[in-house]
Amino acid sequence: MEIILVRHALPVRIELETGIADPELSAEGHEQSKKMAAYLASESIDAVYASPLRRARETAQPLIEKLGIQYEICEGVAEFDRNSNEYVPIEELRATNDPRWQKMMQGEWDETADSPEVFRDRVISSINELIERHPGEKVAVVCHGGVINQYLAYVLGISTQMGFFYPQYTSIHRVAASRSGAKSIVSINEASHLR
Repeated sequence: MEIILVRHALPVRIELETGIADPELSAEGHEQSKKMAAYLASESIDAVYASPLRRARETAQPLIEKLGIQYEICEGVAEFDRNSNEYVPIEELRATNDPRWQKMMQGEWDETADSPEVFRDRVISSINELIERHPGEKVAVVCHGGVINQYLAYVLGISTQMGFFYPQYTSIHRVAASRSGAKSIVSINEASHLR
């Protein structure tokens, strides 16, 4: 089977005093998700899953409309900081060398985030469960950069902190999984649809 991990499109920045930040897609993000959907629509995709976070659900919407199927929510592929009261696109944090970026790169996580171990275990078990559920099929999972980093590091057999590579918005990452349990990377960071 083939599992296709898709990073969500560009969301808006949101910083709240209290509560959970769950931003919608920006205008650019909606365009990115339409391009991704057009790119993947020619493939025979059997099922689509999405993180429960709004940016992932909105990214999945054009794809399921093109495929004529519904997506299912997969709680296990939510981002590590799903309970944070802010969402600042990682590019903004990195470009300004924001202290939050530095902390993340040093493996220090906000107290509202899952611990690195809990996050990694949740991601790996959730995606492996989807693989077991869909033998011989092609499944798309719309999720997050941290999720993609963790799962691809697992397939490659490397341990990683956050950010061992940078998945672009709506980038596509493919993993082939055999019935024997063997997994291999087919592609990383496909983004030709954004050109």
